[in-house]
Amino acid sequence: MRDRVVVITGASGGIGAALARLVAREGGRPVLAARRERELEDVRASCGPHALAVVADVTRRADVQRVLDRAVERHDHVDVWVNNAGRGITRLVSELTEAEFDEMIDVNLRSALFGMQVALAHFKPRRRGHIINVSSMLSRVPYVPWRSAYSAAKHALNALTASLRLELRAEFPEIHVSSVLPGVVATEFGVRALGGGPDSRTLPNSQPVEDVAGIIAELIEHPRAEVYTQPGHRQQVVGYFAAEDMADVESRPPFMAARPAAPSSR
Repeated sequence: MRDRVVVITGASGGIGAALARLVAREGGRPVLAARRERELEDVRASCGPHALAVVADVTRRADVQRVLDRAVERHDHVDVWVNNAGRGITRLVSELTEAEFDEMIDVNLRSALFGMQVALAHFKPRRRGHIINVSSMLSRVPYVPWRSAYSAAKHALNALTASLRLELRAEFPEIHVSSVLPGVVATEFGVRALGGGPDSRTLPNSQPVEDVAGIIAELIEHPRAEVYTQPGHRQQVVGYFAAEDMADVESRPPFMAARPAAPSSR
């Protein structure tokens, strides 16, 4: 990790902030991007003198390009680009509005597409680099029906990630493209979801954010296509897709009811 320049979107809190601090502790040079200026500056200050913060809305291509430009201006190059920005939703499919669906696509998918394309244009001349897309276990197994459009956007992100990996494999074998699939993580994800929702930090088996950051850091050191952050998740995915009738699997825990147990008005 020492001296590696790591761009992290969605770095003002949660997984992104924890990863930025870990990269800094291990001698890397984190470049933090997010919309919330005050929170972003707080994280940057906790990362030491080599950290750079860039206030940006990564649903805008020009802002994503500006993040890269600032990173290159400061550090000459970028080694790793982590597309971590995202937002949840608490809406059933039957309730989704067009605006809500568009926001899920913009924040969870379009922002990552811009990140991949901007990073790739920088990595190709150098013939090396690493793109990491933070997806979700819900992209593989839709346990929670009221996360509908979030799950759909992350499912699409997995497809883009794999497609880019295949695109680059022959000509650019040293440009790695990876997916990270967390389950429930102890962050503000739930309460900040569009439509509110249960606080992820209070849910059973929520994973400490530092654990997820550590897994991403390990992935940076040892690239591979895909990592799950909790034991047993890969086997749950295999079991779901291998089932003769998925509906039978969906009738049992850990699949959830159609409504969140503790909806929030926030």
